[in-house]
Amino acid sequence: MTGGRSRSLAEVYRRFGQGEAAGTSPLHGRVAVALGQSDEALRALAAVPARRRQPALVLAALHDLALAGRAPALAAAYAAADGDAAAGAAVDTLVRMAEAVAATAASRRPRPDETGRCAVLYPAIAEAARRAGADAVGLVAVGCPAGLDLTVDRVGITYGDGPTLGDPSSPVQHSCATVGARPVPERAVPEVVTRIVVDVDPLDVTDPDDARWLRACLPPDRPEERARLDAEMALAATAPPLLLRGDAVEVLPDALARVPAGALPVVTTTWALSRSEPASRLRLLQRLDEAATGRPVAWVSAEGVGVAPAVPTLGDRRASGHSIVGVVVSGHSTLHAEAVGRCWSRGRLLAWLAGA
Repeated sequence: MTGGRSRSLAEVYRRFGQGEAAGTSPLHGRVAVALGQSDEALRALAAVPARRRQPALVLAALHDLALAGRAPALAAAYAAADGDAAAGAAVDTLVRMAEAVAATAASRRPRPDETGRCAVLYPAIAEAARRAGADAVGLVAVGCPAGLDLTVDRVGITYGDGPTLGDPSSPVQHSCATVGARPVPERAVPEVVTRIVVDVDPLDVTDPDDARWLRACLPPDRPEERARLDAEMALAATAPPLLLRGDAVEVLPDALARVPAGALPVVTTTWALSRSEPASRLRLLQRLDEAATGRPVAWVSAEGVGVAPAVPTLGDRRASGHSIVGVVVSGHSTLHAEAVGRCWSRGRLLAWLAGA
């Protein structure tokens, strides 16, 4: 790399380490700063495709090597939560194994934590089924590559001081704080007859490499998140979803057609649409409307304010720090969309808004 590009990349890693990573993972923050300060590490990053050198992806690739047993010194430093040792081991691993890091970065994508979202989805899916008069649903998760949203009926969820919904005997139990005057309805999600993932790069939780990559995308100094992910992946692996690879707009018609007759197709998106252009979001809504010519189709979303087309914003401002939970039911040439809730912290705090 030229001197200018090297300085620019060093600044990217410094800002990531001192800014974004510092508040969520001091260990990753320390490692990112160390990579940006090392001339050897910056030269090694030249082996990584230019568009894949972002810190989150490279850090996940290094973590993946540690989890696979290929970087024992880095794994030991991560296990001890030793920032100085992790920084030195990360630089050494990147320099020695630049080709392996480059290969992983070129073939993988950074993955956000999918866990804990069922608490928001559960009452919204139940509401969509009620509005459509459905006794069974087929779930289609868009932009949730591991399909952890699809275990929504198989987890237990306790809402503040209110009801416990789902499966009280499930090995995965969630808690969701609630605010506002309206309680979360105690309506159950009906029978789930189909579980389908639609994603450009879906992940198979029964595949050791895919499962390890999901772990690698979590900070190494957040063991509680790792434990939650392991529990949810283990549950999902007992009934793996059908994985459909491709752009959602193109693949969605096939996915909806796979939901058996007599069941309501319910598409879910959780913080996925912000990664696509507004025009693509509108085409997704159009696909739902097209599929609803023969039977009702529902869409349940948890997205930032104004991100999900047709879902009311309730007058809230964009980038307001919370998300809108939306329910859209399309059928017989009509579309009904409502904001049924607000949520914070990716679904760990919910204000239910829909009436009885």
